[in-house]
Amino acid sequence: MRVLTVCREIPSNSALHNYSIAEFIYEQNQALATLGVLFDYYLIKSGGLKNYIKEMHKFDSYLIEKEYIYDIIHAHGGHIGSLVNTQRKIPVVTTYHGSDINNPKNRLVSLTSLLFSKVNIFVSPEIFYKVKRIAREIIIPCGVDFNNFMPLEKLECRKKLGFKESEKIILFAGRQERKEKNYNLAREAAMIANIDTLIELKDYSREEVNQLLNACDLLLLTSISEGSPQVIKEAMACNCPIITTDVGDIREVIDETDGCYITSFEPEDIAEKIKLALEFNRRTNGREKISHFDNKLIAKRVYKLYQQIVKD
Repeated sequence: MRVLTVCREIPSNSALHNYSIAEFIYEQNQALATLGVLFDYYLIKSGGLKNYIKEMHKFDSYLIEKEYIYDIIHAHGGHIGSLVNTQRKIPVVTTYHGSDINNPKNRLVSLTSLLFSKVNIFVSPEIFYKVKRIAREIIIPCGVDFNNFMPLEKLECRKKLGFKESEKIILFAGRQERKEKNYNLAREAAMIANIDTLIELKDYSREEVNQLLNACDLLLLTSISEGSPQVIKEAMACNCPIITTDVGDIREVIDETDGCYITSFEPEDIAEKIKLALEFNRRTNGREKISHFDNKLIAKRVYKLYQQIVKD
């Protein structure tokens, strides 16, 4: 089975592969490759409606050059699904990750993909329920590679990263320039809680992210909206305490795990939860709680879907 993955090109600091794409997409494909799926990648360099329109001709030319050899095209993002659905020779699977539905600028374009994709995958029920049921839909979350994210000794990770043993460290779940991540709220709450070190999750390799999740005292997510954020699952896989706003499918993922706290958007409330997490002062049992998110299990579900499409 041959599949073309179409997704946005993004900056990458990974030693895992040569593609500048979201790591979780690559890791899912690697798990699918063990089941016999062959992948090629078509990367979209720039976003926006005008750029996607310009990309249509390039994409058509690419498929002609490849003589339409693919059994399936898998688009990651509803807006990208709309682009690849301009061709009708190869069935399209579109995965909706959140920003394509949560962001009003992307939603209208993304809805076109709902109409024409063979199957629409939503990574969380919260995204699914925001759109009217139009075609074939299924909820399949993105998995976690348990070989990349695992519990490690905290002090050893701090030494490798150059952190002080007694330093109180919060890992912020994202880049501060992304407005939906709400960095200013995180910073204000950290100041109220007298935490000096708030680290952006930015420009780190997968190995370093794993070390950070094990070295920090807690992961803090203050996003205004999310779909099914990977960093929450990765933190759970590392048994890292978590403080998070109630967005996307996070409540279902952390599932009342001791050491993980849902907070409001009030900085004082977040600061109070930070203090609770510091008083908790140990690792969680998050890894065993999310065993069903193992990438190998998720890959089998996606592979079964691929098989059905090819059979049809």
